Amino acid sequence: MTNMLRNKNKDLEVRKREKEDIKTEIYALSQSISMSAHKARRVLDQIRGRSYQETLMILELMPYRACYPIFKVIYSAAANAKHNMGLNEEYLVIIKATVDEGTTVKKLKPRARGRSYPIKRPTCHITIVLKDISLYEESVVENSIGCFKKTGWIYKKKSTDITCHNMYTSGGVWDKK
Repeated sequence: MTNMLRNKNKDLEVRKREKEDIKTEIYALSQSISMSAHKARRVLDQIRGRSYQETLMILELMPYRACYPIFKVIYSAAANAKHNMGLNEEYLVIIKATVDEGTTVKKLKPRARGRSYPIKRPTCHITIVLKDISLYEESVVENSIGCFKKTGWIYKKKSTDITCHNMYTSGGVWDKK
């Protein structure tokens, strides 16, 4: 009987964790884009792990044809986050960006003497997953201050201030490549 209760409690904890992840992750999917998956991957490798606004600037300045459809998908994912979840766009980060191969469109091009030449146009599916890092930053700050209180780094009577520096807003020690 106690094993059943333990299993139910574990299931509830797992479900709660899954719900928390669902609340902070937003995705957008674009299917059947007429372009090679290899060419789209070349662009997505540059933007994976970056913030939303930084990604938009990078995509506007890159000279590749794949940038525009990827730009539209990222913009759509951010619109989903803002409209459906009420999240702020400046805290969104691209945590997952994948490209899958789609169907190949096959056509025939007429050639001389009644012959035909096959044309294969590849398609791809682009998936972008955004995550809101504001909730994560708040929990990290709370946990770190709690650790300082336990170890004695923060004293209530003394006038010592500990400030938490954010890597993204303060400029950082080193540039992310």
